[in-house]
Amino acid sequence: MLRLLHLNSNKYKQLITATSFMHARKKFDTGIEMKKKLRDFFLIFCGVFSAGFGLKGFLIPSNFIDGGSMGLALLAHETLGVNLSLLIILINAPFIFLGKTIISKEFAIKTSFAIAGLAFWVAFFPYPHITNDKLLISVFGGFFLGSGVGLAMRGGAVIDGTEVLAIAISKNSGLSIGDVIMLINVIIFSLAAWLISVETALYAMLTYMAASKTVDFLVEGIEEYTGVSIISLKEEKIRDMIITVMGRGITVYKAERGFGKSGEKLYDMKIIYTIVTRLEVSKIKHEIEKIDPEAFVFMTSVKDMKGGMIKKRRLKD
Repeated sequence: MLRLLHLNSNKYKQLITATSFMHARKKFDTGIEMKKKLRDFFLIFCGVFSAGFGLKGFLIPSNFIDGGSMGLALLAHETLGVNLSLLIILINAPFIFLGKTIISKEFAIKTSFAIAGLAFWVAFFPYPHITNDKLLISVFGGFFLGSGVGLAMRGGAVIDGTEVLAIAISKNSGLSIGDVIMLINVIIFSLAAWLISVETALYAMLTYMAASKTVDFLVEGIEEYTGVSIISLKEEKIRDMIITVMGRGITVYKAERGFGKSGEKLYDMKIIYTIVTRLEVSKIKHEIEKIDPEAFVFMTSVKDMKGGMIKKRRLKD
């Protein structure tokens, strides 16, 4: 009887421990989720403010336009005189519903917040007019507008629905997302040349290029890394070199050798993978060549990363 009570007591303690762990885990996950949402909305807010500055501080006072749905809104504003804030909402509203269907409900909510916020800032916030120089307007107007788009995308939303439309069209056609965006912008720039002037259309292209490049930097990462894959018979020495000389982390893949310079030879081998900065590419290639001049090395561009040993490890003396 005492033994039975003891066993029941142990089970009860285990149940209490498991329940406490589950509550702690749920609280931890909730904290992470809340932190992510706050971070996302902060990025969206900064993006909306930046995009508003690009519009009211540069583009709108000089009757300039951009590409995408924002360019369409600016074009309608210049030619028809319709309120820009209203156009921003009306033109992007269909893309919000489309985004809910093909991406997620959360994306649609964040995008609604971003577009409504941009319309509000454009309508009511007194941004200063910065310059009348057309080249500066194109470049920096595109820069601040692109910063806004990129920050909003980092937060999981968009303030230009063109990419949502491009995703939807690419799924049902042979066109890529890039092809669809290019075709949309060609139509917008052609309309600008016809309805306003060729000069305005050319400046709009410059604005779009500045904006798209800024978006690439913010979304894909300013600091570019290079992924290096190495296939060599001297993989042990190369692995030690990367750890001790380069101070980098590595991943080793198990593979089977197929057909190469020496013909078809099937045997087990290992592939070493590491990530270095662009400035370290030359050094790692030199170090590999010293160990095995016949090593097969191929590299890929890595735009953005999280976790792992990204920064160089400080080696002990």
